[in-house]
Amino acid sequence: MPMYLTRFSYTPETWAKLIKNPEDRRAAATQYIEAVGGKLHGFWYAFGDHDAYNLWEAPDNVSMATTAIAIGAGGALSSIQTTVLLTIEETLEALQKASSITYRAPGDEG
Repeated sequence: MPMYLTRFSYTPETWAKLIKNPEDRRAAATQYIEAVGGKLHGFWYAFGDHDAYNLWEAPDNVSMATTAIAIGAGGALSSIQTTVLLTIEETLEALQKASSITYRAPGDEG
């Protein structure tokens, strides 16, 4: 199954709620991804551009999009971004297929 990395940030209101009532959000994240046949591999909070990161496995892009849309629609996040992760084998296959494409840069005559 494909792997996905999600970066997200909470709204100030969500942080205020979590301060009042600290909660391990891994259980909720697990429930969301399992609802589409996937698996949560990790959940981390962080300093920097995003408040937290999740590593997920989902059956396909539509299943992961379903999860991200449902979470984003909940109103607790100020941002959410999901990246599809490629295995080394998938990247090697893409590199091999790329050799069959002749790219022409913008403005170059072809």
